[in-house]
Amino acid sequence: MAAATMALAVTGVGSALTWMSVSLTTLDADSRPQAACSYTATERGKPTDIPVFDAEKAARPLTATLVTNRGEVTLKALTGDAPCTTNSFSFLARKGYFDGSECHRVTTRGIYVLECGGAKGDGKSDPGYFFPDENLDGADYRAGTVAMAKVTPGRNGSRFFISYADPDVGMAPQWTPFAKVVGGMDVLQEIGVAGTSDGSTDGRPRKPVVIESVALR
Repeated sequence: MAAATMALAVTGVGSALTWMSVSLTTLDADSRPQAACSYTATERGKPTDIPVFDAEKAARPLTATLVTNRGEVTLKALTGDAPCTTNSFSFLARKGYFDGSECHRVTTRGIYVLECGGAKGDGKSDPGYFFPDENLDGADYRAGTVAMAKVTPGRNGSRFFISYADPDVGMAPQWTPFAKVVGGMDVLQEIGVAGTSDGSTDGRPRKPVVIESVALR
């Protein structure tokens, strides 16, 4: 997030990570996306890395449970509002991309989020493709929001963040909200309260948080 966007710019940890936004947009399970999604291969990407988009399948309700070493967190995908993003998340989860990955960042001032989704747990992972933003109109950042994390505008990959408390600052709608937490908020809040490993307000969680698997239904 550019500093000029608003009064908050959270410093990245170990890499130039910009910051994030979220919204609890209401899921419309009956809505159907009208256009195909655009997934662009990166330099390391292979044909098998790229999701296939089926508008009919992408619009179906989707629930994902993140099974972590700290407890389970269940997400309800906003398939009607963010079909391209939820299709990508489902694709990566089904291929086991998130399994064994470490959530590399927790922020405890201004905004309250846990960032996960990088296969290497370093905030730099590339799933082999990227895709544009969506569902930004009216996006907000209240507790329970799940949204894409990114460094470059309009270039989303695998990393996402979960808001475990309402932010203390206003944030511009620049990061794609694609799910909301429907279970396990206590797990997230416990991670947030524990803080960072170095005592800063933005860094690795004090106790490692590892996504062991993702169950979809």
